[in-house]
Amino acid sequence: MAITRERAERIARAHACVGCREYTYRKLSVREASPALHTELGEVWHAVLVCGVCGVHQELGIDSDGDVVYAN
Repeated sequence: MAITRERAERIARAHACVGCREYTYRKLSVREASPALHTELGEVWHAVLVCGVCGVHQELGIDSDGDVVYAN
C-alpha cells in the first residue's frame, strides 16, 4: 500500500536542502508521479521544493515505502 500525500509531504519537509542543508522551505508541492517515473524508478510521489534560505529549487522522488528515490 502506498503512503498518503500527507505522509509524503512530511517526508519531503524532513529532507535537508541540497544547497545549504537547511530544513526551511518557502514552497513545497507534492503530486502523484508520472507513469514513466513510476515504472522506471518506482516513484509514487513527486515533490518540488524551494528553499526558504538559499532559494534552491529541488525535486524529490518518494517510493511506496516512504524512501527518497532521488533528490536533485
